[in-house]
Amino acid sequence: MRFLKERYVRWVGIFIVAFIVTFFDEGHEGDIPYWYRYGVSWLFTAVYWNGAYLIFMMFRKLYPEISKTFLRLIITYVVLFIWMTVGGVPIKLLLGVIDLKAVCTLGIYTEYLVLNLVIAIMVGTMYETVFFFEKWKDAIRQNEELKNQQIRTQFEVLQNQMSPHFLFNSLNTLTTLIAENQDLALEFTEKLSDVYRYILQNKQRELVTLNEELQFVKDYLYLLKIRFPENLNVDFSIPEKCLKMHIAPLTLQMLIENSIKHNVISKAHPLSVDVYITDGCIVVRNNLKLKQVLDKSTKTGLDNIRKRYEYLSDSTIEVIETSNSFIVSVPLIVVKNEEN
Repeated sequence: MRFLKERYVRWVGIFIVAFIVTFFDEGHEGDIPYWYRYGVSWLFTAVYWNGAYLIFMMFRKLYPEISKTFLRLIITYVVLFIWMTVGGVPIKLLLGVIDLKAVCTLGIYTEYLVLNLVIAIMVGTMYETVFFFEKWKDAIRQNEELKNQQIRTQFEVLQNQMSPHFLFNSLNTLTTLIAENQDLALEFTEKLSDVYRYILQNKQRELVTLNEELQFVKDYLYLLKIRFPENLNVDFSIPEKCLKMHIAPLTLQMLIENSIKHNVISKAHPLSVDVYITDGCIVVRNNLKLKQVLDKSTKTGLDNIRKRYEYLSDSTIEVIETSNSFIVSVPLIVVKNEEN
């Protein structure tokens, strides 16, 4: 694409420069046809410009590294100066503009030395400036692609943590239930299969609607109620207008699970969890009665959510702990093509 663009500019430029040279050329008698003078100007311009282009391309291939820019510039200027001085000699000989005597006495080489040097520097600088900025843009693009790929890889690792994390904690619960009540353990297993289906269906998705996540969390709470029938209370206060907003899958489940994992749940100390919306965020707040000894943990809950939102959003989750409550605020995400 860049080659086609440069070629287009080069050939259009040749026609324009040849016209300008012919228009301002006052060294010819009036009996020389304009078309002939223009043709000669076009021929010289085309030869010099295309020759210069080939010189640039040759040294770009030989010294493509940014670190060798100075060396490439020096060599290019020298070769370009030589080309500007002698490149048109064969054409001038064919047209009879000069003779072999002038070539042998070096008169033709010294006539425009200063002008050729200036032109070589100007043209060389123009091409090298464009080349430098192209390399600079390529470097930025490659760095961004590498950065995005690294972030994407990290995000996929976090996604792949979710299913084992949920399964690990659910099996711990099931193990406890088997020891306490086998009938409840059987019912828990049946409901667990339904809940886990949601995880398998959505683990590759970056976002789900808040409505989908809430339905899943309510099914998950059904499992929790089997183990904590009276000592766990979860209250939802979600406006209907927010249900189409998006959230990372399993975010609410992890937050509720986190509150259960770290707090005592008993008749004397029931756990209350409030889920509500404020300032474009969904908030999960629970009262605090921390366990003295924590259950076995994979330590992926809050850290997983925080890292996923570093990828998904410019906003970050906010965690606040007071003397009697633990609060996590997670930004809801609006997907543009689903705003309406």
